[in-house]
Amino acid sequence: MSTSSAGWAGPLGAAGEERFVTVDGRRIAYLDSAGPGPVLLALHGHFGRGRIFAPLARALAGRYRVLAPDQRAHGLSDPADDLTPAAYADEAARFLSALGIDSAAVLGHSMGGAVAFVLAARHPERVDALLVADMTVLNRQPEVQPVLDCSGWPRRAPTLAALRSAIEAHGIPDASYFLDSAAEFDDGWGLLFDTDAMMASQHAFAADLSAHWTASRCPALLMRAEHSFMLTPHTARTMAARRPRTELREFPGCGHWLYEDDPEGFAEAVGGFLDRTPG
Repeated sequence: MSTSSAGWAGPLGAAGEERFVTVDGRRIAYLDSAGPGPVLLALHGHFGRGRIFAPLARALAGRYRVLAPDQRAHGLSDPADDLTPAAYADEAARFLSALGIDSAAVLGHSMGGAVAFVLAARHPERVDALLVADMTVLNRQPEVQPVLDCSGWPRRAPTLAALRSAIEAHGIPDASYFLDSAAEFDDGWGLLFDTDAMMASQHAFAADLSAHWTASRCPALLMRAEHSFMLTPHTARTMAARRPRTELREFPGCGHWLYEDDPEGFAEAVGGFLDRTPG
């Protein structure tokens, strides 16, 4: 693989660096903002990468150390066979252990939000605070459409623009989010994730995850995008009401990728919640 910007691990300016650590024999790539402050473990959603949290890491620089791994089967991390929520959560716990970290605040967006609250349920001693961005506990039909069919997406394209066009030809209005995981290989441009793995992972998360959400007792912030296709207003209110010590915040005018639609508001919400939450 060539050293295209999408596939290269190295400095990300004030956001820190992309690094690697071995967990159970598998190489995990991660963004590390380093510096002082308590740790915030940030978990991306399906098809994503840890580096989506680079703007948040810059905003929190000097206050919190942001660690954002490419989760199993994503980005520059090694592939994995087990793509269940429990496997993701257990790996997140082992990732912290590999870096010598006992516990952290945990933030997750979309699928990463589910991993975050499954982690809090399975390893409550590892999670000081829980922040979930636009993720439902009712990740099944008819509440939401839990699976984006990527099975027909191209393996390679001659250019990055051609890869964008080929993905958008499958009904994706804007492929920018997915192209964060694009890289130039010896035989053309492709995605760092395997589409079969993404299909298996999405199906594994397509369930009622309510029991995991209500199992932990640490302080929690639930963030909902006004124009979310993932978290309905009713389900958001129900989630906040059924889990003690949970705040609900809505982001006006934002879609599912609220951290991108309102980066300043997102950073303010995350940082403000962490500032007032005992470590």
